[in-house]
Amino acid sequence: MSAPDDSPEAGEPAPAGHRAVRSFVLRAGRITVAQRRAMDELWPRWGLEFTAQPLDLDRAFGRRAPRVLEIGFGDGEVLADMAHADPASDFIGVEVHEPGVGHCLLLAEKLGLTNLRIIRHDAVEVLQSQVPDGALARVNLFFPDPWPKKRHHKRRIVQPEFMRLVAAKLQPGGVFHMATDWAPYGEHAEAVLAADRAFEPLPAPPGDRVGTKFQRRGERLGHDVWERAWRRCTRP
Repeated sequence: MSAPDDSPEAGEPAPAGHRAVRSFVLRAGRITVAQRRAMDELWPRWGLEFTAQPLDLDRAFGRRAPRVLEIGFGDGEVLADMAHADPASDFIGVEVHEPGVGHCLLLAEKLGLTNLRIIRHDAVEVLQSQVPDGALARVNLFFPDPWPKKRHHKRRIVQPEFMRLVAAKLQPGGVFHMATDWAPYGEHAEAVLAADRAFEPLPAPPGDRVGTKFQRRGERLGHDVWERAWRRCTRP
């Protein structure tokens, strides 16, 4: 379910009678028998329940390691691939759609991943409540809803308040990595990040992202992929 036009930006508290902008639009989706089995049987192994208390990530993963959080991982293929390719890091995927969560759990089982955990909840609230400050080495945002209509631009997750929240959760030197196939959203993101003194642009984004189904769909429609990354810095 989307937020109304007069909602505050992501990360802001909502005034009485209003709903805050979410990191997602809740859409109905058909869940397969295998995905349902994954939700029932595999969630206890890879899932983390949402709570309004900061997570002890060392306890959740059973070790101390760099942590990467992906916002809205879709079907989880990119997230699982990155976790499999980088066993020295821990990965946290945040997604609200049950079929995608089920699919990602099946991938985690197939690949035998020990460095992946999944939270099924709004990513803004997860960052606000569950992720300790300075806990993340990287935040990935791949192909978020572009909200192309001008009157809906305030619903885009990349807003000044949201980036201040991301900056608080990244460690110094941590990276915010974004990709979209909607060029105007990329321009919007660049403007937001250029005005934020907590970030500086990297010459090139990390090269470990594989193509997603959203990217492939955009390419079929003739959309170029816009991809950038910024480093969390400390300026006087």
